[in-house]
Amino acid sequence: MTDTEIEITADLVRDLLREQHPDLAGLDIREVAGGWGNQMWRLGDELAVRMQRMDPTPELQLNERRWLPVLAPRLPLPVPTPVRSGEPSARFPKHWTVMTWVPGDPLDCSTISRGDHAADALAGFLRALHVQAPADAPVSGDRGGRPKECTDGFDRFFHAVVPYSLADDVRSVWNDAVAAPEWEGPPLWVHGDLHPANVVVSDGTLSGVIDFGDVSAGDPAWDLAAAWVILPAGAASRFFDAYERADAGTIRRARGLAALKSLFLMLMGRNGDLGLPGGKPAWGPAGRAALDRVLKG
Repeated sequence: MTDTEIEITADLVRDLLREQHPDLAGLDIREVAGGWGNQMWRLGDELAVRMQRMDPTPELQLNERRWLPVLAPRLPLPVPTPVRSGEPSARFPKHWTVMTWVPGDPLDCSTISRGDHAADALAGFLRALHVQAPADAPVSGDRGGRPKECTDGFDRFFHAVVPYSLADDVRSVWNDAVAAPEWEGPPLWVHGDLHPANVVVSDGTLSGVIDFGDVSAGDPAWDLAAAWVILPAGAASRFFDAYERADAGTIRRARGLAALKSLFLMLMGRNGDLGLPGGKPAWGPAGRAALDRVLKG
């Protein structure tokens, strides 16, 4: 049996806790739906166990362990914080981490009804996150860079899922992002993977941000794409007014990256409809709604 074929069950999680953190092994364990690179299990009421699953290497989880304790204290929305480390063993040859649980419903399974409040909350969160990253911050190979470096990925998603009637408009948004001035400031901390499954909602508004595996130093436009990918229609202008720091070029890059992320969500949704590994049926409608917001500007 290969690593990727290991079945992660509640019994396995409990056995690992008994081996490495026995004081936590008596807490209730419940599977959390969703996840791709990692599988989540609730541990009692306040904790979760994050199990490396599809991610081929441990770097993303190790980055969370290293940097979330640094970032979390100054972020205005709850984020998961590592509290215990689980190391590879004969029972499970991958990494796992016990983290604080962020309450709320993932946005891909919920909706934002208080758009203005959510726009302000997201802007405040990103203003706090987007500060200059230290020299030893991780640098992502496919997140945080220039849009033109992502053209191959965009083309792949574009040809896979863009409706013919929208093709010219989507291509125009992307071309404008590629042509926009590049980020000339210092590399800033970016979440790197803001989309509906990586934020949680309570009382109709954003209440937390999760999954920091792609946290890295780069162009803030990658996160600012959330103005269209996460927020409801009509909220982008308020978001950028509240964020205050985005110039016209950054907004152009962010809009193109929002198109890229929307197409990715649509592709994952299609894969889910086809029953393919890693597919997420709920992501398709979320991606199409986000693409509609992108095209409306």
